[in-house]
Amino acid sequence: MKSLIELLSEEIRKSFEAAGFEAPDAKVTVSARPDLCEYQCNAAMPLAGRYKKTPLDIAEAVVSGLGDSPVFSRAEAVRPGFINLDLKGSYLQEYINEMAESDSFGLEKQEEKTVIVDYGGPNVAKPLHVGHLRSAVIGESVKRICAYVGCRAIGDIHMGDWGLQMGLIIHELSLRKPELPYFDPEKTGGYPEEAPFTIGELEEIYPSASAKSKADEAYRSEAMKATLELQEGRAGYRALWQHIMNVSVADMKKNYDALDVHFELWNGESTVQDLIPGMVQYLKDGGWAHMSEGALVVDVAEETDKKQLPPCIILKSDGASLYNTTDLATLMDRESKYSPDRIIYLTDKRQNMYFEQVFRCARKTRITPDRTELVHIGFGTVNGNDGGPYKTREGGGPRLENLISEINEEMLRKIRESNERKELSVTPEEEAKTSEIVALAAIKYGDLSNQASKDYIFDTDKFTSFEGDTGPYILYTAVRIKSIIRKYQEDGGVTSGLRCAGEPTPSEKKLMMCVTGFSAAVMSAFNECAPHRICAYAYELSNAMNAFYHENRILGIDDRERQKSLIALIDVTGRILETCAGLLGFSVPERM
Repeated sequence: MKSLIELLSEEIRKSFEAAGFEAPDAKVTVSARPDLCEYQCNAAMPLAGRYKKTPLDIAEAVVSGLGDSPVFSRAEAVRPGFINLDLKGSYLQEYINEMAESDSFGLEKQEEKTVIVDYGGPNVAKPLHVGHLRSAVIGESVKRICAYVGCRAIGDIHMGDWGLQMGLIIHELSLRKPELPYFDPEKTGGYPEEAPFTIGELEEIYPSASAKSKADEAYRSEAMKATLELQEGRAGYRALWQHIMNVSVADMKKNYDALDVHFELWNGESTVQDLIPGMVQYLKDGGWAHMSEGALVVDVAEETDKKQLPPCIILKSDGASLYNTTDLATLMDRESKYSPDRIIYLTDKRQNMYFEQVFRCARKTRITPDRTELVHIGFGTVNGNDGGPYKTREGGGPRLENLISEINEEMLRKIRESNERKELSVTPEEEAKTSEIVALAAIKYGDLSNQASKDYIFDTDKFTSFEGDTGPYILYTAVRIKSIIRKYQEDGGVTSGLRCAGEPTPSEKKLMMCVTGFSAAVMSAFNECAPHRICAYAYELSNAMNAFYHENRILGIDDRERQKSLIALIDVTGRILETCAGLLGFSVPERM
């Protein structure tokens, strides 16, 4: 099913041709001045020179052919050559009826493509903090949007599980618990199945070791030696590494489950270690890699660069691999296993240059074929009301689980207070579960409504509000629709097969126009990897729905046919809002 804008553009192009003007690129857009018209077309302007006519003459000729259009109720040419358009209510209604009956509300699915979303995963052995919120929330939404438009979407957490942080933990443990069998080079046979530490102990060990390594060069040297021995396959270190992985991943899954974020692949840097020697040889054989100051590098600078771009380092002077190495090997692995059409990376925007290096290297060395689009979504930071890094109420380290808990508590408090004031219809038994659903919407919408590249302030009071551009407001609107339809059905009304009909009121027509923008919003979010487009659309649709609700007594209408038409409209509105919520990564409760 074509989008409404596509259909309107086709209609206007026919009118241009009928008037004797070739305008294959003529497009209709939503009016920038809704006080003047609903839609507009500016295609007459660039044709003036070719046809030796004024833009206004061309626009008037086009408009004259739209007098009996089944689509437009009004077409007007205005200086200097704009075409202002209003739609017939009947045309809008038929389009919405078709949307309501079609799969995905008429969205034309893309030819199936494989998209891998790399969540720029966390380092193992470190607790998830607020900074991990953005990669998780944005990545999950991007993946859901890709799947919705018809792609095979694969999410990969891509953990940092093989670098110096592992050597730091191993070395620190060797000092604290030297009696453990993992440090006995003479040991043969198996190792204990139970980890020699808890997640709490592990989370204390890493920052302690990291601090020591920055202050003590000898300590850091030993940690780097442990890292190299782990990577070279020392049995005791590999067994200890597996314990670190098991304990850390279990804790990660608990936190990601709380965010309703899920991965198809739980891979990490370690996944591709066996591929690195072959990849290094491939780069050497191809003439791309060369030695520079003891390191193996690939030059990626181009003559058109305005800023100097350093070479992409493949191996350090001591032969150790880096993030560049594992990322390139991962690209090679993904091409072999999945032949992806698009790979999307999510990390802090401060890594923009790094990904430019890696992408150029992958292209130059043909590790990644030209058909594969490489995208880096560099996101901004999460800040507190003071503009500095976000901290929880206790003022401590901004751990992700603390943020989730804080929002859950605040949402539960607000729901209980609203229930006491009879503003919500949540039963006491439903309060806790509903507050979790709404809290998740508050967190995710609060993040996603901002353009990814921008820093934003995590404002608990704002994000948990039931008014304004917030997740709870979107949910409240969707639940309001559920409530109306439930009461309609309890009164004997049937929703299946209902159709919009009759002459729409202004607020009804505005809601219809918002409904028809669904496909365009989703495709814009998909093409730009921009979930904030979905947020903006959901907010606009919610505003239109609430304005319509306040101007129409839907359940109090005596004209049953008219009532059926309004129910049909809010039914498709509600289903679209639920779909938007799902694309953003949260759900809609039954009551609020």
